[in-house]
Amino acid sequence: MQSSKEIERLSASARRAVQARDWQTVRASAKEILGRQRDSAEGHFLLGLYEKASNRPEQAIKSFGRALGCDAERYDAAVEKAGQHMRLHEHGAAAELLDEYAERLGNSPLYLDMAGTIYTNIGLPDRGWPLYRKANDLQPGVALLQANLAACSVYVGKLDEARDLYGKLLANAPEHQRYHYELSRLARAQDSAHVDAMLSVLEKRKLAPEQNVYLYYALGKELEDLERWDESFDFYKKGGDAAASLGNYSVENDLQTIDRVIEVCSRDWIRNGAPEPDAAAGGKTPIFVVGLPRSGTTLTERILSSHSRVESVSESFFMQDVIRQVSGVAGRDPKSPAMTPKIIAAAAGKDIARIAKGYRQAIAYRFDDKPMFIEKFPENFLYLGFIAKAYPEARLVHLNRNPMDNCFALYKQSFFRYAYRLEDLGPYYVAYRRLHDHWREVLGERLVEVDYEALVSDQEDTTRALLDAVGLEFEEACLRFEQNRTASNTASSVQIREKVHTRSVNRWKYYEKHLAPLRDYLEKAGINLA
Repeated sequence: MQSSKEIERLSASARRAVQARDWQTVRASAKEILGRQRDSAEGHFLLGLYEKASNRPEQAIKSFGRALGCDAERYDAAVEKAGQHMRLHEHGAAAELLDEYAERLGNSPLYLDMAGTIYTNIGLPDRGWPLYRKANDLQPGVALLQANLAACSVYVGKLDEARDLYGKLLANAPEHQRYHYELSRLARAQDSAHVDAMLSVLEKRKLAPEQNVYLYYALGKELEDLERWDESFDFYKKGGDAAASLGNYSVENDLQTIDRVIEVCSRDWIRNGAPEPDAAAGGKTPIFVVGLPRSGTTLTERILSSHSRVESVSESFFMQDVIRQVSGVAGRDPKSPAMTPKIIAAAAGKDIARIAKGYRQAIAYRFDDKPMFIEKFPENFLYLGFIAKAYPEARLVHLNRNPMDNCFALYKQSFFRYAYRLEDLGPYYVAYRRLHDHWREVLGERLVEVDYEALVSDQEDTTRALLDAVGLEFEEACLRFEQNRTASNTASSVQIREKVHTRSVNRWKYYEKHLAPLRDYLEKAGINLA
C-alpha cells in the first residue's frame, strides 16, 4: 500500500515536471517508479515522454510499447507511440495503432487532437477530421483545437466550416498572421475589407519583414483577386524576399542534382535490372503523376481518381525517402538538402528491387481494393528514372504548362524555396526543362504528356485521351471531378472543389512588366514561352 502511494506521488511529480519541461526530473521519477514496480505502465510511459523530448524516437517507441505491454488500455501510450513512428516515417505502423485506438479517445481532447494531427500528417485527414471535431466538442473555444480542425476541414472539403472557424479565430486574435493567410486561400476576395484589415495589422505591429511572410502572401493573393496587379506583385515579392532571408538556400545544389540524375539515369540503366512487375507493384498498377508544382498535377489526380478502377494515395515523400535510405549516404541532419548529387549517384548503383519494395511497403497503408493507384507528388519528376526502372508496368503522366504561368504560380506560393526569388526560379526552371527533355528521350512512349491548357479548355477530349493512354475506359465521373469527395492535403485543396476553368491561363501577363527579368532569362535560355 505504501509502495502504491509512493508511485502515485512520483507520478504526480513527474506530470508536473512534464508541464514544466523538466525532463531530468521526469526521467528520475520514471526510473524510480520502475525500480519499485518493473511492470508499471506509468513508469514506461513517463520514460517514453523523456525519450521523446530527448529526440530519441526509437527508444521512445520501445518505452511506449512496454507501457502498452503492461496495460493495453493506455491509449495515451498508443497515440504517443504512433507519433514516434510518424517521426521515423513509419506511417503504416502509425496508422495501424491509431486505427486500433481511435474509438477509445472519446474523453481526451489532448489525445484526440494529437491523433487527428498524426492522421493528417500521414496523409489520412479524412480519418483525422472526426477526431478534431470530437476534441472541439469536448473543449470548445480552444484556439489550437479550432485551428487544427479548420486546417483539416479544408483538406476534406468542408470549406464553409473552415471559413467560419477562421473567422472566429480572427475575432479573438485579429493580428494572427497565419489565420489571415489561411482565410485568404478559402475564397476569392470580393471587396477590400480583409485587405484593409491585414494592412492595419502591418501598420500596427511594424514587425521585421521576415516576421510578416504569411501576411505578405495573403495580401498578394487578395489584391490579385481584386485585380490590383501592381500592389499584388509588390506583396508577393516582399513575401518571397522575406522567406528567402530565413534560410540559406542555394539553387546550385538543385541544379547539380538534376545534372546528376541526367547523367546516371540513362536509357540503358533504366532497362537493365528491372524487377518483375508483380513483385514490384504488389499486384496493383501504379500511376505516377508528376510535373512542376502548380502545373495541374492535382487536377489530373482528381480526374483519374474519379474513375471506378483507380484509388488515390494522394502525395507522399516516400519515393524520395526510400531513395535516400537505399543510397546509404543520406544523413539525418534536418538542415541538409532533401536530395543531393551524391545520394542520386549512390542509389543508382543499388539493387532497384530495394527501392521498389521499400516504396511499396511504405505506401501500402493507404491502399484500398482497387486495381490501380495514383501517387501525385509533383516533384517525383526528379525520380522518374528510378520509378520507371522499379515499376515496369507503371503509367508515368507528366503535366506541362505555359512556362511563365507555371513559374508565376510557383512564385505566388510560400512553399517552394527555389521560387522565392526570380533569380533562382529562372535557372531552376531551365534545369527542370533539361531534365524533362531527358525523360522524353529515354522513356519514349512510356511518358504520357498532358498539357494543362488543353485540359482546362477542352476537358472531355483531353480526359478521354488521358484515360486511354493509361489503359482505362472512359467514365463520365472523370468529367465531374469536383464531386470527388476524397480528401486532398495539397496546395490546391481549395481549387479542386471547383469545376474546370480557364482563369489561370495567361495570368502572368497581368504582371508582365514585373516578370520581365524572368521572361528575358528564359528566352535567352531557349525556352519557348508561347
